[in-house]
Amino acid sequence: MSIADNLQLIKKNIPKKVTLVAVSKTKPITSIIEAYGAGQRVFGENKIQEMVDKQAQLPEDIQWHMIGHLQRNKVKYMAAFVSLIHGVDSVKTLKEINKQAKKHNRVIDCLLQARIATEDSKFGLCGIEIATILNSTEVKEFENIKIVGLMGMASFTNNKKQVKKEFNTLKDLFDKFKTNHKELKIISMGMSGDFKLAIEEGSNMIRVGSSIFGSRN
Repeated sequence: MSIADNLQLIKKNIPKKVTLVAVSKTKPITSIIEAYGAGQRVFGENKIQEMVDKQAQLPEDIQWHMIGHLQRNKVKYMAAFVSLIHGVDSVKTLKEINKQAKKHNRVIDCLLQARIATEDSKFGLCGIEIATILNSTEVKEFENIKIVGLMGMASFTNNKKQVKKEFNTLKDLFDKFKTNHKELKIISMGMSGDFKLAIEEGSNMIRVGSSIFGSRN
């Protein structure tokens, strides 16, 4: 099946309210152009330099999402155009994004990354840390960032019960914080292998790569 066919199939099977982020990391420009031709406008990259290179060569109406772990010293390279930063897990990082966004007279949307997986390798914040950031006077004074939701990555396992439980943890956190923070709109969870389960558990943004572009080398 072609990239266009894959996109059509996924979009047909997800609710309208769910945003599909096509994860184009490591994929060539030609593949992104094919997805763009099929109507896809939101793309996710996990390396800033790769995203910067691609952005320079592709149509301006593409929304670029940074979905990888963020190195603060590289924020400046994408501050002029990035649409949403998914994995923010510290006030220091928010401070740097705010500083770089200000230089471009922009407000950059950010998601706080919650740690929901059991694996040690996954980054993220616990519920108390998220609450601290959302209620922080310092963060509230940042005029060039907007925290618009939460994201999380489930454990890399075939145990669906565990994945469901982890997604449920993120949804519970989101619902809890949304009560006092009406600006929280996005709950980003679910990838190629588990996005259907993520949507069932309340996700409204999914990050899908191999199911669109084929497996990575």
